[in-house]
Amino acid sequence: MSEELRRRIEAAAAEGVSAADARSAFADLAAALERGTVRAAEPAGGGWRVNAWVKQGILLGFRVGQVVETEHAGPLRFFDKDTVPPRRLALADGVRIVPGGSSVRTGAYLGAGVVVMPPAYVNIGAYVGEGTMVDSHALVGSCAQVGRRVHLSAGAMLGGVLEPVGALPVIVEDEVLVGGNCGVYEGTIVGRRAVLGTGVILNASVTVYDVPRGTTYRRTADAPLRIPEGAVVVPGSRRIAGAFAEQHGLALHTPVIVKYRDEKTDAAAALEEALR
Repeated sequence: MSEELRRRIEAAAAEGVSAADARSAFADLAAALERGTVRAAEPAGGGWRVNAWVKQGILLGFRVGQVVETEHAGPLRFFDKDTVPPRRLALADGVRIVPGGSSVRTGAYLGAGVVVMPPAYVNIGAYVGEGTMVDSHALVGSCAQVGRRVHLSAGAMLGGVLEPVGALPVIVEDEVLVGGNCGVYEGTIVGRRAVLGTGVILNASVTVYDVPRGTTYRRTADAPLRIPEGAVVVPGSRRIAGAFAEQHGLALHTPVIVKYRDEKTDAAAALEEALR
């Protein structure tokens, strides 16, 4: 099915079909994304493979959509592309959406047991695995891939990556704990069971210092920034060289791996079980 859908999306993106057929192809893509049978990126050979055609299809949905007025309550009114309305969830989906202003866009997958606390936002193309907690003011950006039993704490931001279509989206693997006000951007991969302390920022520009292993990690031309499995990352800083910087005591933000998960770390992270 996915190969047939891929051919339809690619033909529509090349403007080789009618507008009606393009809208139909996008609707089928959105439905497949919501079922989790198609993903913007997926595990492959010990790493991750980007399905560029899926991103191409999402962009197609915006291209063929018309801005319409959507449902409103009281004084609130909304105007958005008619191809990407809020996703309709049912009790049978096994997802907790707590009242208070959260929104899940069409074409996003939420696994059974996912909890979304208000206000939070899950964008199109995102994949949120079973049992994950999306806490208040958290963002799961377009095409971000989130594993099972992840905890996205209040204010956590997972950046969206739609263009270029071949770019790796943000990936957070199983059982990761993302602390409050963290930001993960630009195709960063956070390995399984890692812990990001409050306020950690990960993007294509930072160097991550691994103190226990005596090494560093950063994005290269051939590979994204990847946080190792089980790493415990906290905000740090490093001095800037040069007379002016030294005179004023200037330093740059630098994520630092201070240790790897152990029983003490697991005990500190156990609170999330009670929140489910």
